[in-house]
Amino acid sequence: MKRRSLLRLTVTTLIMACAVGLFGVTNVSGAERHIVVASTTSTENSGLFKHILPLFEKETGISVRVVAVGTGQALKLAERGDADVLFVHHKPSEEAFVANGFGVARQDVMYNDFVIVGPKNDPAGTKNAETAAEALGKIAAAQSVFASRGDDSGTHKKERSLWKSAGVDIDAESGTWYRETGSGMGATLNTASGLGAYALSDRATWISFQNKGDLAILVEGDPALFNQYGIILVNPAKHPHVKADDGQRFIDWVVGDAGQKAIAAFKVDGQQLFFPNAASAK
Repeated sequence: MKRRSLLRLTVTTLIMACAVGLFGVTNVSGAERHIVVASTTSTENSGLFKHILPLFEKETGISVRVVAVGTGQALKLAERGDADVLFVHHKPSEEAFVANGFGVARQDVMYNDFVIVGPKNDPAGTKNAETAAEALGKIAAAQSVFASRGDDSGTHKKERSLWKSAGVDIDAESGTWYRETGSGMGATLNTASGLGAYALSDRATWISFQNKGDLAILVEGDPALFNQYGIILVNPAKHPHVKADDGQRFIDWVVGDAGQKAIAAFKVDGQQLFFPNAASAK
């Protein structure tokens, strides 16, 4: 009897061990199924990814690891093959990325706009400007402190194009009234708040930003402040290790009905931060 009991116990133990082993393999396999998305600080800092990614992961079982940096850095990461998908907001750079063979195709995802923020007493008189470029010209003429990201992000690229339109050689002013933080949008807004400075911000980060202090939106509504986001699959022909199938599935979800509805539903304090405009959505 003792031998039979011992034999049954041994068999049972082996069966349980095999079951644990099988479940363990399944769990590891599931955990390993992920993609890397190189994106911007605005999509991360605003809370958008925290809202939409759990929905995608629940539907597909694919986890998404976001590397949130400036658009310029995100492009470099993707060019090196250190990401599967690129999700940024500087269309000329995105189109060049595809034209140079680093991306498969580019699609619109969503948009919002940029705003110029600054001290409520507006020492440079930007509220009277008819365009964003005119407002920056006033800031330069008054030599009021301006906090720039200075990080080659999509926001920084937009800012530099606006200074060019204003006829201001901003490189010559670096380190004077023009301060470059070399940081993301949230950190740059913190600097602006601390210095009582002007800054260019995407609206989503501004709405989510908690340390506004004496800062307020002073310039908005200029068509030049339009902010379009695009998404691109990194080219597996250039980087064979790219997870093309899962990356494309994420893209299809983002530009499809489910993703577009999720983006539209994301709000902070009752305000919609991004407006979906993918061509493939119904």
